[in-house]
Amino acid sequence: MHGGGVDTDKHNGADSASLREKVQLRRGEKWRILKNIITVSFAFMVQFTAFQGTANLQSSINAKDGLGTVSLATIYAALVVSCIFLPTLVIRKLTVKWTLCVSMLCYAPYIASQFYPEFYTLVPAGILLGMGAAPMWASKATYLTQLGQVYAKLTDQSIEAIIVRFFGFFFLAWQTAELWGNLISSLVLSSGAHGVAPALDENGTVIAHHDYANLDSCGANFCVDQTSDNANLQRPPDSEIFEISAIYLSCIVAAVLIIALFLDPLSRYGERRRGSISATEISGMQLLSATFKQLKKANQQLLILITVFIGMQQAFIGADFTQAYVSCALGIHQIGYVMICFGVVNAICSIVFGSAMKYIGRVAIIILGAIVHGGCIIYLLYWRPHPEHPLVFFILSGLWGIGDAVWQTQINGIYGALFRRNKEAAFSNYRLWESVGFVVAYAYSTQLCARMKLYLLFGVLVCGMIGYAIVEIRQLKKEKRLKKLEEIPKQQQTDADRKAIEEDDEKDELEEDIVVTHL
Repeated sequence: MHGGGVDTDKHNGADSASLREKVQLRRGEKWRILKNIITVSFAFMVQFTAFQGTANLQSSINAKDGLGTVSLATIYAALVVSCIFLPTLVIRKLTVKWTLCVSMLCYAPYIASQFYPEFYTLVPAGILLGMGAAPMWASKATYLTQLGQVYAKLTDQSIEAIIVRFFGFFFLAWQTAELWGNLISSLVLSSGAHGVAPALDENGTVIAHHDYANLDSCGANFCVDQTSDNANLQRPPDSEIFEISAIYLSCIVAAVLIIALFLDPLSRYGERRRGSISATEISGMQLLSATFKQLKKANQQLLILITVFIGMQQAFIGADFTQAYVSCALGIHQIGYVMICFGVVNAICSIVFGSAMKYIGRVAIIILGAIVHGGCIIYLLYWRPHPEHPLVFFILSGLWGIGDAVWQTQINGIYGALFRRNKEAAFSNYRLWESVGFVVAYAYSTQLCARMKLYLLFGVLVCGMIGYAIVEIRQLKKEKRLKKLEEIPKQQQTDADRKAIEEDDEKDELEEDIVVTHL
């Protein structure tokens, strides 16, 4: 067992590789690593089948007084606070595996609250979910990144490429949750009272009894406070919502059991190597400040706006697109079907982009994401949704999924690659700023009309891409500089040269500490 503390008398001097505990692994360990990647990905898929399915319906089924969007805003506001204070602290106390289990359980009360949706049930449950979500995502990202480093060493491959591939596979599984969660809700709602309209004839044309009177207020013209007379936006019967929620609640329990029973603890792969930075005993306040220290880094600051955009665009497709376009024009029972298209395309693209990166590079993929999302936003500003053109809803949903897959795989990969030395703090920042995007989007969801939301989204995308471009330029310069420094013989290096190499954020002791045996 790898120790969690630090031998202080050994640690008084320099923290050299020779004093650090080694992680001895056989070549065959790579199959066990792949098993663990599959396990954590499958567990998240089951978990988010429940959460994504519930979240996509909130703005429509709990539309009264904006309860649904208020509860979602509460979740992400709590997540912001949690990102600042909890992940590093909780992961050190519980370890990565048990942080995952405890955090995942925090989702159960929010699903259970759907049986009795009121401000005093949904909002506190949302706060608990948000507090649990930050340690859960940070520990998942730490787990994938560390296993990626070990796997790269075992197979003599590029660490960055392996980390992105692991994230790509994870998001493939995670995005299929959109499919399963929406399929469950759609099948239940379509078989009930909401499933009777609009009806289609044998040619797929909407039968004329559909009420078109309110279509002018759908799409970019949609304003939450002007929808009371739209029959498409009425809440489904409680029995259907209860049936959906019972299925989702059992998914949460299943996900926790999968992690508890089948996932290897990260200690097997050097989670707390004696003498490593992650094992160092430091005070609680130092742990809490790790996220803020990360914010001092220029690259982190430059990535803030694109990370905020990731949250805003997810909030838009999950709350505003579903309500202003799908529910308004087609009816609540169609939300799931349209969002299945988003989930399927997103899942396929996640794995494609994860693998394609090593051939075409990160920059080309991210530019593609920006063009796709920018194009969708402009189209949504001018398009008038109509039930006689159902295909357009699915095409837009799919295109949005392409863009989301780019951000999820590539920006996660950037954080994992740029800040390997401080993974927990880096991924805490990722979730922090992504959550700020969600909070901002949900906070103005009931106040602004859809058109203004689209303008804001486009502005943040443009500014975020400028920040990202500067990061890539800085990286190119840094790589050239470090390459020159490393070519200088060690005895000729100045103290400043050695310090620059040692303080490189992309350098992690784990890469030195893994010893591959051929037994």
